[in-house]
Amino acid sequence: MQLRKENILIVDDDVNILELLQRHLQSWNYHVFKAISVKEAVTILRDTKIDLLITDLKMPEIDGFELIKFVSEHYPNLPKLVVTGYPSVQDSLSVIKSGVVDYLTKPFTKDELKAALDKTLTTSEKKAIQPVQSYKKDKAYGDIIGNSEKINDVIQVIERVKNNKATVFIKGESGTGKELVARAIHYQGKFARAPFIVVNCGGIPENLLEAELFGYNKGAFTGAETNRDGYFQAANGGTIFLDEIGNASLAVQSRLLRVLQEKEVVKVGAQKADKIDVRIIAATHSNLRDMITKQIFREDLFYRLTVVEIDVAPLRERKEDISLLVDKFLFTYGIEYKDRFLKITPEALTVLERYDWPGNIRELENIIQRAVIMCDKIIDVEHLPEHLKYSLNLSSETLQPLKVIEKQYIEKVLRATDNNKTKAAEILGIDRKTIRQKLSQ
Repeated sequence: MQLRKENILIVDDDVNILELLQRHLQSWNYHVFKAISVKEAVTILRDTKIDLLITDLKMPEIDGFELIKFVSEHYPNLPKLVVTGYPSVQDSLSVIKSGVVDYLTKPFTKDELKAALDKTLTTSEKKAIQPVQSYKKDKAYGDIIGNSEKINDVIQVIERVKNNKATVFIKGESGTGKELVARAIHYQGKFARAPFIVVNCGGIPENLLEAELFGYNKGAFTGAETNRDGYFQAANGGTIFLDEIGNASLAVQSRLLRVLQEKEVVKVGAQKADKIDVRIIAATHSNLRDMITKQIFREDLFYRLTVVEIDVAPLRERKEDISLLVDKFLFTYGIEYKDRFLKITPEALTVLERYDWPGNIRELENIIQRAVIMCDKIIDVEHLPEHLKYSLNLSSETLQPLKVIEKQYIEKVLRATDNNKTKAAEILGIDRKTIRQKLSQ
């Protein structure tokens, strides 16, 4: 009699229950895999295509609840059945929310197991899709997206500085949107029609930054064949945004201090100063106070730049904004790549809101962009990178006797070879008889 196509993994620290479940399942011609711990179960899941998971809840070290969370995100289409000897209303609600189809209480009859098994295997409930609202401009301030308290604090400061030319310093981690804040200051105020020039001080070689910022006269250095205005002259009447100002050399810092104090620029190789009317907005992810202590940033320039300071919080401190940002990126990349607005499941959004986002908004945008490409109409957990999903702490392994480790490895090789003892013997470097002896021991 042939086995059914379904591979069923049963997980329980009670060997007697494992044997009982195995006998029942094999009597219905299912192919059975056994694990006495969550660690062993995860190993089997990674090596073998499993069609159904049956697990206990109360187990030592890592319990069944952790396994269910792990499986729900890493194997979202794998049906799950819970068999437990410690039933409770709270536990049953918790596991059903995690996608468990049925919940069986020990002791159970063979008929009860069969009914739960059939229900779990045949149930194909469609996941409820959360309607995604169209991208709403009332949740945006310029290009700044968010409705959190920290974003509202930033917007309040922008409202106070947008119509004057006070020097503004924006600080925050990489990827938090410091340039968007600078753009909002310029384009939401009365100087919006004037030039807005962005300069990445970290992206221009140190020996060229001075000439690029302030311009140069013909013959000022090798290659200077004509007179040329710099970024400050191009921004005259408007705003210049100096991103990563901490990368500027001390020579550039000295010239920048003169611009702030005298409102004038001297080109490289020139004697005459040109008057300019420019609002300066600077930003960095570096700690300028530490740089002052190390004497690589001028203290007098620091105080000139920080007339008004804006601190842009990292995404992990304003997670309530994540759904709005996801909404925007779904709209942007859905239209660009799919010619339509895509949706995201509540489960996938929960994973995104749980993650701490060390790369901030830039990292979130990158992941949504990839997910849009990988999905058809709806982004689900399966379209998200593995490192975002629920993880189990499997590092603290209990030391075991050599015979136990040997047995586990032999069983792993047998699983990998579909129980072909000849192939397994070749891989292990022993004969079939030795495999049988070791397993029987």
